[in-house]
Amino acid sequence: MKKELKFRQDGTFKILQFTDVHWVDGCEADLRTSELMKKILEEETPDLVVFTGDTVYGSHNETVLRRAVQPVNGAEIPWAAVFGNHDAEVGAPKEALLRVQQESPLCLTEAGAPEVSGLGNYNLLIIGAASGRPAWNLYFFDSGCLNTNDRVEGYDYIKRDQIHWYAGLSGKVREQYGEIPALSFLHIPFPEYKEVWDFHTCYGEKNEEVCCPKQNSGLFSAMLEMGDVKGVFVGHDHINDYWGELHGVRLCYGRATGYNTYGKEGFAHGARVIVLKENEPGFETWIRLEDGAVVKNQPAHEPEG
Repeated sequence: MKKELKFRQDGTFKILQFTDVHWVDGCEADLRTSELMKKILEEETPDLVVFTGDTVYGSHNETVLRRAVQPVNGAEIPWAAVFGNHDAEVGAPKEALLRVQQESPLCLTEAGAPEVSGLGNYNLLIIGAASGRPAWNLYFFDSGCLNTNDRVEGYDYIKRDQIHWYAGLSGKVREQYGEIPALSFLHIPFPEYKEVWDFHTCYGEKNEEVCCPKQNSGLFSAMLEMGDVKGVFVGHDHINDYWGELHGVRLCYGRATGYNTYGKEGFAHGARVIVLKENEPGFETWIRLEDGAVVKNQPAHEPEG
């Protein structure tokens, strides 16, 4: 039986987001990534770890995945994951990687409905310590790899059936448990991440372009319509870590974790931390860096003009 996610007795629940771990072959850079993960896990003691894609890369992806997630398994902390565009770009397919994930009794990743695009569209409920009922909901999406439409190209987008799945599930959760807040996790940011930076106050750094799909299929619009999602967390762009609020939803980047991939001098590796409150719709978030520093107040960016 999979572990039930439950708020602590003090009414809090802490999530640690590792993103773009990019474990390749066990070289020195990969081992450095593992040490970083172990250190942050010890410092933050989360209730759940979420890998937001590109956890592994390369032709030996299936073999090295076990080593990539070992720090979390070793810490005996439940974890869940979504796929990024590089996880199964070469090597074993997503189905094989999911089987490896599910070897761990701590893994909460699910395949999701087979009729829905991608692999790994699912949700997890967090049970309230006081009420014994679901108090928060977590949605996970497979954001794909590349757009197969040669008239558009670029990165893939959330498909219409995924949005239909989300809206239907959101409605069912509301019917069964009433209005409970939710977070969403996926790898590739959707176009509203660019909009929030260009036109609204954001907090954090943008050191590269927002590598979002050129095709906007309307996931964010569906979230606004359903009204449950309070925050979205992505990875993909390794040297962006900002967050901003758009129409009441906080759009957040994680902090790139892995050393065996591109980065930027002076932009330290780390992870994003999210703390939920059982009876509150908002959340607190900060970044924990490789040197142990905690960044709670990221620099403000005002839109030009």
